[in-house]
Amino acid sequence: MPGWVCGPTVGRHHDLHLALVTETYAPEINGVALTLGRIVDGAAARGHRVTIIRPRQRHESPRSSVTRRLSCLHVRLPGIPLPGYPQLRIGLPAGGRLDRLWRRDRPDLVHVATEGPLGSSAIAAARRAGLPVTSSFHTNFDQYTRDYRIGWLGPLVGAWLRRVHNRTMRTYVPTGDLCARLEASGYRNLRILSRGVDTALFNPARRDEALRAAWGAGPRDPVVIHVGRMAAEKNYPLVFRAFAAIREVHPRARLVLVGDGPLLTSLQQQQPDAIFTGFYTGPNLARYYASGDIYLHASTTETFGNVVLEAMASGLALGAFHYAAAREFVRPGRSGLTCPLGDEAAFLAQARRLADDDALRRELGATARAEALPWSWDAVIDGFLHDLGGAVAEHRPAGSGPAIHPVPSAP
Repeated sequence: MPGWVCGPTVGRHHDLHLALVTETYAPEINGVALTLGRIVDGAAARGHRVTIIRPRQRHESPRSSVTRRLSCLHVRLPGIPLPGYPQLRIGLPAGGRLDRLWRRDRPDLVHVATEGPLGSSAIAAARRAGLPVTSSFHTNFDQYTRDYRIGWLGPLVGAWLRRVHNRTMRTYVPTGDLCARLEASGYRNLRILSRGVDTALFNPARRDEALRAAWGAGPRDPVVIHVGRMAAEKNYPLVFRAFAAIREVHPRARLVLVGDGPLLTSLQQQQPDAIFTGFYTGPNLARYYASGDIYLHASTTETFGNVVLEAMASGLALGAFHYAAAREFVRPGRSGLTCPLGDEAAFLAQARRLADDDALRRELGATARAEALPWSWDAVIDGFLHDLGGAVAEHRPAGSGPAIHPVPSAP
């Protein structure tokens, strides 16, 4: 099973009731929300029951706190805007509410996907109720403090994150590199939950020459794509410097930025010649990827970077730091170009090289597409659900009921 390096599995006959606690979920658009949406949809399709517990989003009425969407129950709780990023909301502590909810409808396992006050209170409530509880590490919040000019808070945030995760049975992380770093920092019981990509959706066949023409790009003009939140942690200054280096080699190159966020207005002022498209999802997003030629991934703080796999599946020539998803999936010089983390001069040099060599771009893009094909979401979801079932079996006290008998997962 690609990317899965965890232990026990659970028999496919057992249907779990999973309580998922998260501060972000669709229709919010970010890597965590999209990953959780994939996992929830996959769990429901396999016959499992999921209750999603999350803060009420900006557009939702406070009068309806429980709704059912598809096969999942959504429990919406009060929240407040995230400082500096009002599009996202932080959940408030909700221990009493969760105590009552889980007395009425006891889940088999609680999984906490985000580490805010809501997630921390959910871990405490699960432990009080004698429920197995696991967690995911999705975001380097301690490193983000530097991007938001509050670096002095970094050690405190790091200690908080470590304490929250070490109170759970297992913490799932997206890469082996991050697993090693967290283990060295005192995290315990780490497991790898990688990411997948929909290679039917993200596909070079969606390339649209009419869209490229609308961007002012001719058939041989390189188009640089970047997809993500317009936020400090994405390192847009380096993206802009790399694009300037590309234009020194190919003056007709175009830069297309797909996304939205708190820095949108500022970035538009800094890079007036770039094309800012707003947020896109699904086939429209896939069409934008496939209509580009180069993907520049400049972030140095992400735990994974779903966009790397999406760009590879779309057949783009990738330039990135040798870090997170690029370290896991890119073979340097074969399926993309990578350079040491933080080496900005090398990042600029590889951007120029991608612009200057049409044949290299085509070769890298074709190999990237081929190497993305095995990384299906089905394999990732099956592995995760098997491992959660193993956690339930491990937690079950002796004599408390029928055991869940593990069976091997598919090779």
